[in-house]
Amino acid sequence: MPLSLSEIAKDTADSSPTVSQEGPNVQYRIHGGKPLSGTVAISGSKNATLPLLAATLLCKGKTVLKNVPRLRDTKTMCQIMEFLGATIEKNGSTVTIDATNVENKMIPHDMVSRLRGSIVLLGPLLARFGEVRMAYPGGCVLGKRSVDAHTQGFAQMGIQNNNSETELHLIGKPKAGTVILPEFSVTATENILLAAALTPGKTVIELAAAEPHVQDTAKFLVERGVKVEGIGSHTLIVHGQMELLPETEHTVVSDYLEAGAFILAGLATKGNLTVQGADKNHLISFLGAIKRIGGKVECKENGDIVVDGATSKLNGTRIQTNIFPGFPTDLQAPFGVLLTQAEGVSRIFEVLFEGRMAYLYELEKMGAHIEVLNSHQALIIGPTKLRGRQVASNDIRAGVGMVIAALSAEGETVITDVRYIERGYDRLEEKLTALGADITREEG
Repeated sequence: MPLSLSEIAKDTADSSPTVSQEGPNVQYRIHGGKPLSGTVAISGSKNATLPLLAATLLCKGKTVLKNVPRLRDTKTMCQIMEFLGATIEKNGSTVTIDATNVENKMIPHDMVSRLRGSIVLLGPLLARFGEVRMAYPGGCVLGKRSVDAHTQGFAQMGIQNNNSETELHLIGKPKAGTVILPEFSVTATENILLAAALTPGKTVIELAAAEPHVQDTAKFLVERGVKVEGIGSHTLIVHGQMELLPETEHTVVSDYLEAGAFILAGLATKGNLTVQGADKNHLISFLGAIKRIGGKVECKENGDIVVDGATSKLNGTRIQTNIFPGFPTDLQAPFGVLLTQAEGVSRIFEVLFEGRMAYLYELEKMGAHIEVLNSHQALIIGPTKLRGRQVASNDIRAGVGMVIAALSAEGETVITDVRYIERGYDRLEEKLTALGADITREEG
């Protein structure tokens, strides 16, 4: 029997980690129905920035990271690193880190509970100190997310697991060798990669994730003198060094997930956008789905992606999330919003996270016609005219999906829990305002 949307929302809430409610309540007030028009520049990738910040802990001396997005998550990561003793200077999108005097301390719950991505600190701290203790990281509401891939990977490097119910506690200097990950985990791949960089000898990582942010982390290590073979594949070979090169700069790769969200916003609002700074090679499966649905998107030779939503005629399709280069799970919710404007029946198959469907409950409030088959599959029947309502942002990607829904809806929509959105999108309301959106950020 198909599940009700309220059951999906309840199941997700019951199985999800608690997220810190820091700072004031923030919401977006959006008056929809205005086609987006103009040019938007894509910021650096959050998912690349977090492991890159962690990677600087491997280095003595200064590291300069450019194109760093200004987000709650990057701010939190910097605060954790400063707690460990790193010196950090910020100048716009440029961040300078000196990790020379970092100390090995227990990282408390009130820091890591706000940031699931802080788990990528495990690899660098083990490589540098031979021990790491931290509370279990928190983050987005995406259902149960185990740390087993990390601990099993480290066990193959000779690391002792002393974890308790309240904290992660790993002991031992990593040893080079072959690590076969139990799944294509992005953060586990990054952790083993970072640990191997400062472990002399050859480490082979099998079943490695290949997402653009994993590739960018590997490229950073190459710039620091570490030989890494197989970048972009599912087998990474790392030739670790005793020390990494000091005093280097690295530009964070652009955020293909932000680019995808703006492409979808342009189509959903029947607007005309030029998206600058994205890499189309990071969006192959996504752009294929856009083509199947009937969206008019052109990739220019200069790298710009031009969106013609005004003359696009959208038809239903099927999308199934997968590991890179498959359809990104982080674009499933925003794409689901666009499917409400497509003619016919569309099917979504989310294979990676059981909590990704909770946004459909909010979307139904706005008038969408949805049938949830189970916690991983749903049907969207369109087109339906969305109407402004008060809705919640369940996680980072669901949040931007609700923004896209609000931009295309009739009337006023209020989106609560905007703190999620601001963890993943750099100055979103400013960029949308510049494109003609009627969006106001309100603190209460």
